[in-house]
Amino acid sequence: MDQSEHGIRTDFKEDMTYGDYLHLEKLLDAQQELSGHHDETLFIIIHQVSELWMKLILHELRAAIRHIDSDDLQPAFKQLARVSKIQEQIIKAWDVLATMTPAEYMEFRGALGNASGFQSFQYRLIEFTLGYKTPHVLAIYEKDEKLHEELLDAYRSPGLYDAAIRKLARSGFTIDLDVLDRDPEESHESDASVEEAWKEVYRNTPRHWELYQLAEKLVDIEDWMQQWRFRHMKTVERIIGFKKGTGGSSGVSYLKRVLDHSFFPELWAIRSEL
Repeated sequence: MDQSEHGIRTDFKEDMTYGDYLHLEKLLDAQQELSGHHDETLFIIIHQVSELWMKLILHELRAAIRHIDSDDLQPAFKQLARVSKIQEQIIKAWDVLATMTPAEYMEFRGALGNASGFQSFQYRLIEFTLGYKTPHVLAIYEKDEKLHEELLDAYRSPGLYDAAIRKLARSGFTIDLDVLDRDPEESHESDASVEEAWKEVYRNTPRHWELYQLAEKLVDIEDWMQQWRFRHMKTVERIIGFKKGTGGSSGVSYLKRVLDHSFFPELWAIRSEL
């Protein structure tokens, strides 16, 4: 075994190294600029890093749903708290991208063709997993059969809020059957029985402590999600104004509209009534 003068091992010829484990050669070779402009590297890396964070968000959300469904809430709390921390990191990434000016972006925007963040399939998976079902976006992914099937599966499956509402019902709260039997392909709409259940949880937190913690974890995720959407919108507005997105989306106009959407509407409504 070779040792450096500081006693650190330096011979790894027969062993897996840090780079091998992380597949760094593949990862660091994935930034293939098309324009030759300096800032295209920034643009690519920011989006690639965000996609990696989104992969981890989906990993944690899916695990949290499984734990909630099995009435094992403590691991779910850890996973949902981690999601919030990841969301915070993605929001910070927009601050880095915002250092690019409109003039710099226009130097390579044409090289993107029709590629657009609007097409991020992992972002759509996150929306579906949080319960926001938008069937029209599925057509974007028909080109890739495997990817389309993955999105369809998430679209047809109950989401995080469905798991939370089912947990309310198992805990003895009266939830309308229309809500419990809701078609998971439809986005959740605010319901009076769910709102009453959450009110009781907040009015008697010692008795319903775990459900109270679950509710606050959901509020954290939606809060960060809205901040994520807002920073996205403002960064796009700062760089391209109100021009259409590269993939043909309406750009800032679309991003402003989705700011009004709520994933967990009852948890926000009760705050005015407690």
